[in-house]
Amino acid sequence: MPIQQLPSHLINQIAAGEVVERPASVVKELLENSLDAGARSVQVDIVAGGQKLIRIRDDGKGIAREELALALARHATSKIASLDDLEAVASLGFRGEALPSIASVARLSICSRAMGADSSWRVEADAGEISAPAPAAHPEGTTVEVHDLFYNTPARRRFLRTERTEYGHIEKWVRRLALSRPEVAFALTHNRRAVLSLAAASDEEQRRQRIAEICGEKFAEQCIYIEREAEGIALSGWIGLPTFNRSQPDLQYWFVNGRSISDKTLSHAVRHAYRDVLFHGRYPAYVLNLTLDPAAVDANAHPAKHEVRFRDGRRVHGVVSQAIEVALRDTRPGGSNVSPIPMTRDAVFNQGAMPLPSGPSSSAVRETLAAYRSMAAAPQYADIPQQADDIPPLGFAVAQIAGVYILAENRDGMVIVDMHAAHERIVYEKLKLGYEGRDLVRQPLLVPEVINVSENEADLVERSHTSLENLGLVVDRSGPTSLTVRELPALLKNADVESMLRDVLADLSETGQSSRIDDVSDDYLATMACHHSIRANRRLTIDEMNALLREMEQTERADQCNHGRPTWTTLTLAELDRLFLRGR
Repeated sequence: MPIQQLPSHLINQIAAGEVVERPASVVKELLENSLDAGARSVQVDIVAGGQKLIRIRDDGKGIAREELALALARHATSKIASLDDLEAVASLGFRGEALPSIASVARLSICSRAMGADSSWRVEADAGEISAPAPAAHPEGTTVEVHDLFYNTPARRRFLRTERTEYGHIEKWVRRLALSRPEVAFALTHNRRAVLSLAAASDEEQRRQRIAEICGEKFAEQCIYIEREAEGIALSGWIGLPTFNRSQPDLQYWFVNGRSISDKTLSHAVRHAYRDVLFHGRYPAYVLNLTLDPAAVDANAHPAKHEVRFRDGRRVHGVVSQAIEVALRDTRPGGSNVSPIPMTRDAVFNQGAMPLPSGPSSSAVRETLAAYRSMAAAPQYADIPQQADDIPPLGFAVAQIAGVYILAENRDGMVIVDMHAAHERIVYEKLKLGYEGRDLVRQPLLVPEVINVSENEADLVERSHTSLENLGLVVDRSGPTSLTVRELPALLKNADVESMLRDVLADLSETGQSSRIDDVSDDYLATMACHHSIRANRRLTIDEMNALLREMEQTERADQCNHGRPTWTTLTLAELDRLFLRGR
């Protein structure tokens, strides 16, 4: 065939292949238009999973009569006018492709009344044909109706899933956008049945309530609010306690300048912050907003705008990781305004077997216990202060159960502490503090190790020579596809060099930096802490137990052990009363 110009309608249908993947894609694009228009309230009506009808009504600024038909023209937008605008996009939509793409694969109508206008107008589009604006009755704002999605592209329609599945994707997007804009009221119906009704949230308590409605009450009860600004980057939102975790990354939301995205750099930054407080094989939960100069973010990096590209990903990674890590340091008894994970049967933790030494405890444990005994004697049970302000967060010890658990009483009721897990965290934090305070010591290998890699990986090593040295690795390129490791951190002299280097190169390739050395070092320190912690069946005196409780209250991240298991929990007096049917 000779080269020829494609018809405009076919061009729009090709563009629709990128923009309109399924009904949820339509809902996302139309909702983003409503939010860009300054809507304070949005109503979403869905019929048959979006295949029959999608209706989005908002109370935004509306569209003037002379601009209605133009809104359905390709590459017509009010969001950008120059390259400078494109490089600093602050709106959710900006390409001017969504409405014409949707109109090319569905029957679409727009009814709108511009703010301050005396009348409203309506246009319709069917198979690329756009009607002239006609008078209509409509309040200030816009309503977009999409009927019979993919009616003229049956091949695309056959790829849709069941009504229930398609509606599920729509609801996820509505909830996601509702998280990004708590100040906007959202309502959702499916087949004329009300599913979601979220009032606008104006203060922190109302925003927390929206978090609870979308992410669940348990997350709202077991999360920490963080707010931090550094180097022109602002991070805010909610992060789940390490003991509140998931088997899948299904409760992780990132919003960059209000845009819902998924990003490897940001995900890696969060994983790094949770690296030694999360149970193995589990995922953290969070709802986080990142705000920075729009010129520092490329929002035009993905056809459906699901991803962005940072101009300085390393700086963003550092700010995010540090902010979350600082917040998690305060997860200790009395350190935050949330309680440890409740005692429920659905949270089961199985710690893997570890090579623990048998026989008598090490001298380090004996020294710790001697130090505990030398502390000032804690008050006896009868002498416990009656004023709530005088009672520490973990209270005072009253007994030990099975040589494993410490029972204590605080202002709320009974505290139960896993003494081995708690002491393991205490020792681990002390070891980390000592290790971080020293200069990095490198250990030359007696026999340098040669590793075969791809040519791209060898090129990466040459480009990242300084970064690798900062990690304590001295690696030379010894051939087109071979590397020679000559030095590594002294703490990791017995590590699997090849496996560690390959992991570091994978991180550098993906995010431009690597925390792999820190992770492996922390694993070694965690193993050392486990060996030097109080073992089960060790009988402690009341004074020793109280000294352990006081150290927990002063130790960062003491709410969980190195493996992510909770170190303590509570039973309030009200819960104890319910157990024994008191007051009934």
